[in-house]
Amino acid sequence: MAAQTLEGLADSTHTLHGENGENGEARPAHWGGVFAMALCVFALIASEFMPVSLLTPMATDLHVSEGMAGQGIAISGAFAVITSLSISALAGRMNRKTLLLVLTALMCLSGAIVALAPNYATYMAGRALIGVVVGGFWSMSAATAMQLVPPSQVPRALAIFNGGNALAMVVAAPMGSYLGASVGWRGAFFCLVPVALIAFVWQWASLPSMQAQPRAPGSGNVLRLLQNRRVVLAMLAIGLFFMGQFALFTYLRPFLETVTQVDAATFSLMLLTLGVAGFIGTAVIGWFLQRGVFRTLAVIPVLMALIAAALIAVGASVTATALLLPVWGLVATGAPVGWWTWVARTLPNDAEAGGGLMVAVVQLSIALGSTIGGVLWDASGYRSTFAFSAGVLLVAAFLVWLTACADPAPSA
Repeated sequence: MAAQTLEGLADSTHTLHGENGENGEARPAHWGGVFAMALCVFALIASEFMPVSLLTPMATDLHVSEGMAGQGIAISGAFAVITSLSISALAGRMNRKTLLLVLTALMCLSGAIVALAPNYATYMAGRALIGVVVGGFWSMSAATAMQLVPPSQVPRALAIFNGGNALAMVVAAPMGSYLGASVGWRGAFFCLVPVALIAFVWQWASLPSMQAQPRAPGSGNVLRLLQNRRVVLAMLAIGLFFMGQFALFTYLRPFLETVTQVDAATFSLMLLTLGVAGFIGTAVIGWFLQRGVFRTLAVIPVLMALIAAALIAVGASVTATALLLPVWGLVATGAPVGWWTWVARTLPNDAEAGGGLMVAVVQLSIALGSTIGGVLWDASGYRSTFAFSAGVLLVAAFLVWLTACADPAPSA
């Protein structure tokens, strides 16, 4: 069933990018490797965002505040930024299959370190390690897809990768909440280790040997793309969107427990509905993007800002919050698909560099958003955190409009 769902998501994205035909392409398609990568994405995203639903018990066990526990997401984002900007140069001519397997092994190690962490410093070290994996994996995703399938099938492969991401967003938070209640937060992290091991074995068996592709001198410097005004505006819009999103999303559990005052079962159900709505949003976003990429990318953060403001006003109501959170999930997951579409269209000859830059911006923004959100939460409560989220999202929408004005084809 999961594979069929991912295939359906891939078909919609494939249609969005357009079908160019096989054009005599002789390269074999390694779809087993593509789906192995999707499983790795699932485990990776679940590992990255598992703390969202476990902040309260983690903070209690590690003897820190909930804001400090939330910095585990910030540090993973910071290390993902460093890795995404440097892994291509550091890896050199290493076979990309070997590099992917090393990263997957590090993901297994990270889960074990976090689960066994005797103190806050060890916990943060394990979270830093998952950040290295996030930055390295996503920076190489586009280039890997290009080696696994023929050129006309690359959008389909990337859509399947993103399907693993969407599926993880559906189940990570409610799964973490459920496992945290039944086997503890440490047991929840341990449960991800065998999933990562399965992904490692599947990649080892299904990925072909992938030699590093030759690059032109200077092409490894992703920062050169910032000489393009359109790219600068787009990256600012992307960064502020993710900063605003995760300033709020990171602290949903303490909000629901202290403001909405839901029990563990209701909390898990709310996270599940948010995740399911997010998966639906990823599947249907192609229809909206076909009718206007920039229009869609501008409307999404405006809607999310309105939801953040509404949660400040009516967050004490279980019914109102239960209605607002699925809408947040529905619209939030479409934005990354839209921005990857923009990168592919705007930087067709620099997709790997553009992807690396986007990964760095996104992870840096997640780190900043969760950090600032935690500081505001600890200093003055949820209202300041959610107000900050709403304000940043509105600025992101304005920057989308500026990017559209600077783009040579703003109606696309």
